[in-house]
Amino acid sequence: MFRAMPAKSLAATVAATLFAMPALAQSNLEKLGEFKQTGVTEFQFVEQGGDNAAAIRETLKRIKLPAGFKIELYAIVPDARHMAVGPQGIVTFVGTRKTDVWSVTDRNKDRVADEVKRFAPSIEFAIPNGPCFSTDGFLYIAEQNRVLVYPAAEFFYESPDVAAFNVVPKGELIPVEEESYNHTARVCVIGPDDKLYITIGQPFNVFAPEKMDLYTQKGIGGIIRMNRDGSGREVYSYGVRNSVGLDINPANGELWFTDNQVDGMGDDIPPGELNRQTAKGQHFGFPWYGGGDTRTNEYADSEPPADTVFPAVDMVAHAADLGMHFYTGKMFPAQYRGGIFSAQHGSWNRTTPVGARVMFTAVNEDGSAGESRPFAEGWIDENGEYLGRPVDVKQLRDGSLLVSDDLAGAIYRISYSGE
Repeated sequence: MFRAMPAKSLAATVAATLFAMPALAQSNLEKLGEFKQTGVTEFQFVEQGGDNAAAIRETLKRIKLPAGFKIELYAIVPDARHMAVGPQGIVTFVGTRKTDVWSVTDRNKDRVADEVKRFAPSIEFAIPNGPCFSTDGFLYIAEQNRVLVYPAAEFFYESPDVAAFNVVPKGELIPVEEESYNHTARVCVIGPDDKLYITIGQPFNVFAPEKMDLYTQKGIGGIIRMNRDGSGREVYSYGVRNSVGLDINPANGELWFTDNQVDGMGDDIPPGELNRQTAKGQHFGFPWYGGGDTRTNEYADSEPPADTVFPAVDMVAHAADLGMHFYTGKMFPAQYRGGIFSAQHGSWNRTTPVGARVMFTAVNEDGSAGESRPFAEGWIDENGEYLGRPVDVKQLRDGSLLVSDDLAGAIYRISYSGE
């Protein structure tokens, strides 16, 4: 496992501990692993002003928040998905479901980004949705079928060449024959055990029984855990249809995650899920349950696991609960501290759209879930048209929240002044 270390010994330690990992065929990744230049010198920058920014700010005027809160445009970030805020507060990395990872920098600390540019332009990414940081500054990016680590991304992102190494080489996160265009957005987090947790959505609405053994073994339709160098891989969570959001409760180290549930069963069933995991190996019901305690038609005649763990919170059906974050800041009032902020991306096949908002779920002293209620909403207009689709929620060092939106291609900042 990797531990915090003085900056002057970082390169030597990385070379000794990571260079032995298998390299991919991509020549640029091999060069970066050997601390060599790739020859790529140009960045792609994103314009931060103009008509696009003005239109987004106009949309934000309609967003409803509790008294004392305000929401503002933080950055224009195309296809913005999950975020990782650097431990030093220097830069935020933003994944996408396409081929880009963006670095977002607020250089003058006025809480509006000054610069957005493509991160590591010499590397070809494939659905790099899930960035996450370790506390000692290592950036991990979970792609569709690969995981890379950047040991000093927050300090060297200004260069086109950033040291990068395989944690899980391409084609080894899932079997290549199981690659799909569906449910491919991975997310990750580093646990208090200093291990890497990664969600792996299964690619079907409800998978066929003949897939059961393979998926159970590989953690497809689950959450896997491994050492930070990729060794010691194991399945940590079972029975998870397609989780695209997870975080650790800092009060007790328990893993919580959202899960997107079965489509085609009706507008109001099954519920979305916010789950609490208290031990390794727990089963959360899929494919026997489509969401909550709603049984699937495909497995109606099959006995579900006797020890199924049901959701800590049943969310509204088809709202597409995605990124989540335990709030540890001091900016917001006391009732929000220790609770969960989560993003609902919004329904795609419901008769009347729902979601497209940020939820808040209180967490009780015993670790159980309290009330869940809307916190920021208004991205669906009176015509049922989406003006934005929140994806992820992360906290800045000052205690404000960032919210990503892949429809508007933006990141918002929510702050509290009490006024």
